[in-house]
Amino acid sequence: MTDKLQSIIDRYVAVEHELNDPTLASDAKRLRDVSREYARLGPVVTSAREWLRLTAQLDENRAMAADTSIDAPFRELVWEDIRELEQRLQELEEELRILLLPKDPQDEKNCIVEIRAGTGGDEAAIFAGDLFRMYQRFCEQRGWPLAVIDMTEGVMGGYKEITFEVEGDEAFGTLKYESGVHRVQRVPETEAQGRIHTSAATVAVLPEAEEVDVEINPGDLRIDIFRSGGKGGQNVNKVETAVRIVHLPTNIVVQCQDERSQLKNREKAMKVLRSRLYDLELEKHNAAIAGARKSMVKSGDRSEKIRTYNWPQNRVTDHRLEGDAKNYPLQQVVDGDIAPIIEALQIAERMQELGDAA
Repeated sequence: MTDKLQSIIDRYVAVEHELNDPTLASDAKRLRDVSREYARLGPVVTSAREWLRLTAQLDENRAMAADTSIDAPFRELVWEDIRELEQRLQELEEELRILLLPKDPQDEKNCIVEIRAGTGGDEAAIFAGDLFRMYQRFCEQRGWPLAVIDMTEGVMGGYKEITFEVEGDEAFGTLKYESGVHRVQRVPETEAQGRIHTSAATVAVLPEAEEVDVEINPGDLRIDIFRSGGKGGQNVNKVETAVRIVHLPTNIVVQCQDERSQLKNREKAMKVLRSRLYDLELEKHNAAIAGARKSMVKSGDRSEKIRTYNWPQNRVTDHRLEGDAKNYPLQQVVDGDIAPIIEALQIAERMQELGDAA
């Protein structure tokens, strides 16, 4: 344990030294990777240094306790200190066991989020809009930039589908828990009889792939340019700025019409395409993850839910959690306070990983 923790500390010091190298600024990718490693190692090193310090102190106290020349009252104080140190070291070891669990390298990436209205018609589109605003507020709270890539508005409001990217430290590692079917129970604005309806929307969160992650043959692409629709000013509908890209080998279709520049729309569409192709490659290399993702999203049917937003009971229930950890105040959640749910899911996942590793 001591050697392993010391090697982590040594690596942290080396990364810190590299981060202070002024020449690193000229290599954006390397700077990003080094910064991420430094941030990832930080919490581990803090606990590791404390564990090493307390271990050394415990050895000293045990040596004093074994010294028969020391008077009994003082030795009793030393033994009390030993018991406290042992308790603290046990707590630190539990912390380190969790911190040392291998992390998914994708967690540090930015992400692409796709929300689609499922069962429920116009109300499902309205609910998809509510989910988008929930994530928008969550990202605002974290200081994460959010940019819409493409959207199709619903007839009565909300979105039939909306795609956006989120940039931030471990954006994918945080938002990946939102992948799945979200169900809403409430009296919709479209309901004249005051009856409670159940609708659903699907959320898919993909790690954002960079050009170095996915190689795309330009000959495999069909690129269509067309006029944008919807709001956006005089430029929209008059100039062909919207971009649709079809990846012929996989038949994946992505489009972007949010920007007024054809070039920017093309860049955003390519970003989504790379992420989808990257996700396909991840599925090939990890069938278990692929199966879990498919079971989370599926077709958008109401029964395939991970979370229910119950307006009459003013409650949000995450069905992957148990006991008191599964229910949350509805208004706080829809206002963007989803951090407690995500943290509970992260803890549950880590506990499962610890159990599997035991």
